[in-house]
Amino acid sequence: MSVYGYEEIVASAVDNEIEAFDFYSSAAGKVADVTLKAIFKDLAEEELKHREFLQNLLSEPQKMSFDPGHDYNIAQAVDDPKLSIWMKPSEAIALAIKKEEDAMVKYSRLATVSSDGPQKDMFEALSRMEQGHKVKLETLYNDMAFAEAW
Repeated sequence: MSVYGYEEIVASAVDNEIEAFDFYSSAAGKVADVTLKAIFKDLAEEELKHREFLQNLLSEPQKMSFDPGHDYNIAQAVDDPKLSIWMKPSEAIALAIKKEEDAMVKYSRLATVSSDGPQKDMFEALSRMEQGHKVKLETLYNDMAFAEAW
């Protein structure tokens, strides 16, 4: 077993949750569609809960153990563009879907290589939360994109 930088992993996750919270909060304040506004507010509240959960983990650092030979694919996430309120709604939702998927996959990979049961459970739970956001956004995107077809 090897120890991977706990603080770095959790701090990176906190940064991702802050970015998502900021975007969803800003979007909720600027969109005219009532349904979209409610969805963005709900997502912002969820991201706030995730951030608080992760920040609590930072206040009580734990030793984390991972398979030392595993590729964490961090490089693929570095160049993602920042979410912007000035995007078209469909573009913003599509980018948000991508962000949620990235977070879901990252947490899933961390769970896969975790050698500690509670640590693995934590990352699996975070992955499922992000998957729930992704599904909600995909449903919204499909409803918006295909509304004219019906």
